[in-house]
Amino acid sequence: MDEPKYKRVLLKISGEALAGDKHFGLDFQVMGRVADVIKECVAMGIQVGVVIGGGNFWRGVKNGEGHIERTRADHMGMLATAMNCMAMADVLEQKGVDVRVQTALEIKEVAEPYIRARAVRHLEKGRVVIFGCGVGCPFFSTDTAAVLRAAEIGADVILLAKNIDGVYDCDPAKNANAVKFDAITYDEVLKRRLAVMDSTATSLSMDNHIPVLVFALKDPYNIVRALRGEKIGTIVKEA
Repeated sequence: MDEPKYKRVLLKISGEALAGDKHFGLDFQVMGRVADVIKECVAMGIQVGVVIGGGNFWRGVKNGEGHIERTRADHMGMLATAMNCMAMADVLEQKGVDVRVQTALEIKEVAEPYIRARAVRHLEKGRVVIFGCGVGCPFFSTDTAAVLRAAEIGADVILLAKNIDGVYDCDPAKNANAVKFDAITYDEVLKRRLAVMDSTATSLSMDNHIPVLVFALKDPYNIVRALRGEKIGTIVKEA
């Protein structure tokens, strides 16, 4: 087996990706395939942290707009991520993976509070750590949470698993002539206002020099391919 390119990674999975073709709730077949791949990554000796979005249940700024005050709507979104984290942890545990859930909001009955040193220790012991509830503050996305946790734990790369297979110069769903980038700089993403992550997350990854690899989760094995250094998706990095 080829030596993995990265030692410690932060995998960001959108909530929508876990819903599969249902677009709402949880698709346990999809989650099972993702768990199989995470288990293989751990077997390769890679330390894996995971951040999961909550859009398959509730997206604060979108679902609450005009009906619920933004701060409360965002807190509801954080709770949605906690449900996803608990479900993903259970699927992983059924497959024999040692996993811990840590949340930015204190929900001590179901998860550990986020403590950086404890998270790093779990990773060093080969446990998968799933980080829930974003950063614990409204107005910050789970993409920003993924970059923040990646910086805190010293991750080598952020694996951004989405419903699209990379970064394009425009929306490929709306323009059949959209061009996909193999590599692009943080500055270019910000300048072009490309929908890779929100601008806060992109700036944070740029300031902390953490590369972001964007690829499609439709084939979860892309995670292993990325860790082996195969060319998939789009890498966002410094010039």
